[in-house]
Amino acid sequence: MDTLKTGMKGTLEWEITEKLCTTRGDYKVFSTPSMTLLVEMAAHGLAAPHLKPGQGQVGLSVNIRHLAPTPIGKKVRADVELVGIDRRKLAFKVKVFDDVEQVGEAEHERFVIDVDKYLERLKKKIGA
Repeated sequence: MDTLKTGMKGTLEWEITEKLCTTRGDYKVFSTPSMTLLVEMAAHGLAAPHLKPGQGQVGLSVNIRHLAPTPIGKKVRADVELVGIDRRKLAFKVKVFDDVEQVGEAEHERFVIDVDKYLERLKKKIGA
């Protein structure tokens, strides 16, 4: 995690398939839940190579604005930037574009975890 620095940037691109869509009238368009997943995956991908062995990350919050529709078959691109580091809390800004225009923007926070502690907590919950 020591190599994470504010200002780091990354990109994630997806083709819009039916499983990423909702229906609006006669059209299938990129859904807001799918855009949220794109935002999370873009931020995750930026941070992941910088974590130490035994560390992982989880999402804390997503504040998203879906600005315009993107039809099935088109591509979307998430441009992500790490804008803040507060101990183990990471803050990201993400802009989402299709082939024509900006279609979304988000602020997203992630938290770096100790995977073993996380799994212990999960096992206790499953056994409860």
